[in-house]
Amino acid sequence: MNIGRNKNGRSGKEVAMIAIIIRLDSDAVMVFDAAGEQVSRYQGQYGDVKEAILRDAPRDAVFADWSGYAPQTLPVPRQEW
Repeated sequence: MNIGRNKNGRSGKEVAMIAIIIRLDSDAVMVFDAAGEQVSRYQGQYGDVKEAILRDAPRDAVFADWSGYAPQTLPVPRQEW
């Protein structure tokens, strides 16, 4: 990890850029960067990670719900997530 300015322009360790956020039926949240790698610092139960994700996710991040046995996620507007 690089020390200095991170991708959000903040001082400190570089953090992975949030690209995709998926909320499951169980209220678990999975977060991935642009390379498809999990971003564990933002993963967990919805109520525990929602504020940090909404604060740190870039405008072009994709928010989605994944319900039941659906074969794919359903995009959700950031404001409704």
